[in-house]
Amino acid sequence: MKMTGKFNVAIVGGGPSGFYVAEALLQADIQIQVDMIERLPVPFGLVRYGVAPDHQKLKSVTAQFEDIAKNEDFSFFGNLHLGRDIDISELREAYDAVVIATGALSDRPLGIDGEGLKGSVSATEFVGWYNGHPDYRDRQFDLSHPNAVIIGNGNVALDVCRILSKSVDELRSSDICAHALDALAESRVEDIYLVGRRGPAQAKFTTKELREFGTLSHAEAVTEPSELELNEASLSELADPDGAGASKNLAVFRSFPAIDHPRQKKRRIHFRFLLSPSRILGREAVESVEFARMRLDGVAFKQTLQATGDEIVIPAGLVVRSVGYRGVEVPGIPFDNVRGTIPHRDGRVKGMDGVTVKGLYTAGWIKRGPSGVIGTNRACGVDTASAILSDLATLASGGRIDTTMKRERFLNSLQSRPIQLVNFEGWHRIDALEKTNGATSGKPREKITSVQAMLDVSKRERSLIAALG
Repeated sequence: MKMTGKFNVAIVGGGPSGFYVAEALLQADIQIQVDMIERLPVPFGLVRYGVAPDHQKLKSVTAQFEDIAKNEDFSFFGNLHLGRDIDISELREAYDAVVIATGALSDRPLGIDGEGLKGSVSATEFVGWYNGHPDYRDRQFDLSHPNAVIIGNGNVALDVCRILSKSVDELRSSDICAHALDALAESRVEDIYLVGRRGPAQAKFTTKELREFGTLSHAEAVTEPSELELNEASLSELADPDGAGASKNLAVFRSFPAIDHPRQKKRRIHFRFLLSPSRILGREAVESVEFARMRLDGVAFKQTLQATGDEIVIPAGLVVRSVGYRGVEVPGIPFDNVRGTIPHRDGRVKGMDGVTVKGLYTAGWIKRGPSGVIGTNRACGVDTASAILSDLATLASGGRIDTTMKRERFLNSLQSRPIQLVNFEGWHRIDALEKTNGATSGKPREKITSVQAMLDVSKRERSLIAALG
């Protein structure tokens, strides 16, 4: 059935998943107006504030998002916060479909004693700090102790470890924020312990990123040989096609020198395994971390951890937990507190009673949890867009009431509220000034980290921006 009339869809969240949903909807054989709503004045979410500053190639995907935004049926509304400036009931009234694509904005706690001590922080905070996220720009981290501990075995843990390990000269040409570069220049950290509860065969690192640790100019990676010895179940996991990546990782770990190898560089990255944090010790601030030594039991891909009874203590002044991101509840939207996600079926939001909520959808990490890479969100976005298109077809056949006037009334109502909205032209002004400021020091950009400063720049004329550069 061919649908007629323009449909209106609101997407809450300006990150990759939101853009991929928009792309799929705008490519459909029907007229759809897509309004993207983002709480910050700038788009791109995880690409801007999550991807490591020294991994610029991963950020090239924003060129594709820029192309999507050029569509005449796409509008961007930055600095508009759902739950603060607007209510979900307003969106559901004004649009045929509303997509929640807010990502995973929080982190999972370790749940151990001492986690609240000064110097115990989340990867969310640390990554946001060096990437210039407005929420974390004013954070301060004590880098005066020679030891830092990172708990986690995923790529975010690798990113944090690499930023702490690299010299200022290695970071200077990235888009790391100036305040972070200044702090890292004064860092006295010499030994970084990257610790995982499971074994090397279960680590979730990407092999390409892991290999980088063998090429750092001021830091060397070392391992504890006994922790690289695998049980039969782990060997079976590596032999399975699903274990190909882990097998490559193990080869990289075994290429690193042993921990008793004479020190060759200023800094050392200690890859440690089968150590579960039991408590963080210190009086007012972190002084050390106590770990329980573990072993793996059970069959391949279903192994469980068992404590051996042995414990080790690693002195540290900074502890960064990187054991997973977690979604944050959006007012008025069903939320699964256990999973940290919005309950859904094929992207259609479900109430906690299991009943589908009409016209409400979800995509990205808030939908499926923090898994996959940036590109993984494309399939997820297409899946949600397919559900929307199917439901719009049903709406059209049932004598749908056109929401165009409702959308216009909603947008007009924003003008009377104390909100300064930022459209894509405003973002381009921010983008231009960041690139101009970065070029003066050989960087891709120098991010503006204050929301108010972004808002001020978004209103300026292009000629003034050029003069400021």
